[in-house]
Amino acid sequence: MSEETPPRIVVLGGGSAGWITACLLHHRWAAKGGRVTVIESPQIGIIGVGEGSTPQLKAMFDHLGIAEAEWMAACDATYKLGIRFTGWSERPGFESYFHPFPGPVDLHTEPAFTHSCMLARRGFDVAAHPDDWFLATKLASEGKAPQPSPSFPFAPSYGYHFDAFKLGAFLREWAVARGVRHLPLKVEEVVLGDDGDVAALQCEDGQRIEGDFFVDCSGFRAMIAQGALGGEFLSFADNLFNDRAVVVPTERIANYRPQTESVAMKAGWRWQIPLTTRTGNGYVYSSSHISDDDAAAELIEAVGLKGGDAEPRILQMKVGRMAESWRGNCLAAGLAQGFIEPLEATALHIVIATALEFAETYENAGFTAEGRDTFNRSIAARYESIRDYIVAHYRMNQRNDKGYWRQNASNQALSDGLKSLMTAWFTHKDIAEANRQAYAQPAYSAASWHCLFAGYGTFPPTAKMQPLPAGVAAPDRDNVDSMLQACAANFPAL
Repeated sequence: MSEETPPRIVVLGGGSAGWITACLLHHRWAAKGGRVTVIESPQIGIIGVGEGSTPQLKAMFDHLGIAEAEWMAACDATYKLGIRFTGWSERPGFESYFHPFPGPVDLHTEPAFTHSCMLARRGFDVAAHPDDWFLATKLASEGKAPQPSPSFPFAPSYGYHFDAFKLGAFLREWAVARGVRHLPLKVEEVVLGDDGDVAALQCEDGQRIEGDFFVDCSGFRAMIAQGALGGEFLSFADNLFNDRAVVVPTERIANYRPQTESVAMKAGWRWQIPLTTRTGNGYVYSSSHISDDDAAAELIEAVGLKGGDAEPRILQMKVGRMAESWRGNCLAAGLAQGFIEPLEATALHIVIATALEFAETYENAGFTAEGRDTFNRSIAARYESIRDYIVAHYRMNQRNDKGYWRQNASNQALSDGLKSLMTAWFTHKDIAEANRQAYAQPAYSAASWHCLFAGYGTFPPTAKMQPLPAGVAAPDRDNVDSMLQACAANFPAL
């Protein structure tokens, strides 16, 4: 194989992961003679645990040349400027905080925020709540869309909420119209060649689909990556306790805010995601701490439904990752590759990164062991960095509950990278530098780590806070607020 003759790609499984991968690889290689086939069983549904994204989804649509007006209406999509965490801390004044997607304007306010955090970490009584320093937070609180007037040059970073089923259908239609082959068939057998690689997929109607390279998007089954090729799955159960989700829709919110709600519950947390046609609700929980029935009842009560009015759906989650995302002539993607619970909506982020990095690696190194190993190390590092950020939400919770939250707060199954960042925070070290040292590929910026730690109020006890000494000034929060307010005036209401 060479860059001039791209491989024949066969994708097993549709859904968002399968069709995103197909779209990206087809877009990259179609002009060079590349062919992509997607085999999607009509008998297997889409899990659709998450209906939110990071800004990488916008970057993907921009990359493919798909306008928001073209896909958002088709997928009941709304804008997402960040996540509001409520109830993860019981410290007065820090019961809720917003984790924004930082954008260009925030380059002018983030230094003031991190400086305030440093002063507060040292025990000085200054304002260091993350809600006061970012444009996305201001826009979300005022219910504004992230589309500035033409005279304002700085668009914020943002993601989306969407109907996962409709997103997969939209991408399928878009891809097929541009030459991707779609086979609505059920695969019965993965046929291996004498060299141990995948030779073909045998379908129930007798068709044998051959290819040069196969992408496993068969969900948690991982029919090729684990089932046929025997790839090793690395569980994150010691780090992340949640292994279930119960989901139920409710009516749409008329005056919604462009944010995901993440609300602490008895044995996990629940999301609220506003779509144009309905509201998505889910409760992510640990089956070791609450039964499925009790979790469903807790969610139904929280969203204001009655038991007879709702039909909650229980989903099992397999949290962890494949030891090798690329094994033989197979790339695992989506749930077949791994899953980190939907707390920060990173699932599609990883799918997009996997497809693009695979294409880049193939073009640079072909199907070589060296290229494959480099790719696998890079994807593994991405997973580990994201995993640590999610674990930190639980490990640093500031709740006094017994059971679930207390067990999370005392969890010692932490990576060296996360331990070093926690140590840096409490010993007043530079978080940006600690982040660079902890992770070869940091998935989250220093601003995000500051939002997490500061959002929980992980500062010295209020009673021990001291006034600033003479000659030391805190950043001018009023000046920052005036600047953000002036910027926000350039954005329309949703």
